[in-house]
Amino acid sequence: MTVQRMDNVAIVVEDLDSAIAFFTELGLDLEGRTQVEGSWVDRIVGLDGVRSEIAMMRTPDGHSKVELTKYHTPAALGAEPANPPPNTLGLHRVMFAVDDIDGTVARLRAHGAELLGEVVRFESIFRLCYLRGPAGVIIALAEQIG
Repeated sequence: MTVQRMDNVAIVVEDLDSAIAFFTELGLDLEGRTQVEGSWVDRIVGLDGVRSEIAMMRTPDGHSKVELTKYHTPAALGAEPANPPPNTLGLHRVMFAVDDIDGTVARLRAHGAELLGEVVRFESIFRLCYLRGPAGVIIALAEQIG
């Protein structure tokens, strides 16, 4: 048996509304928002007394999703360091293909995003950058130019 597809990437956030606004500005669509709780959730995640709210964001092509999760109980724990650098072990970043990297960066800055470095050109193929997004997650953008 093989993997059929990657279904989604989950990001735990403190402010669900702000995170939805960020990913909406990036171009994702809010597919749905709901609360989840109960013993079935506790058993899946290995925590007791889980009550969380999730928002599923879908890419315009319909193939990829980002699940934004706000834990009400138990409270979410902060990662150390709070804004880990790109070479930290674990999830490195989530990359999105965009058609206008400069415009996208400008729009996301209005939602608190910060460039980690700068927008760079990779040969005559891509313009690329890394931004810090909601909950300190690194969001990479790629604009194909060649």
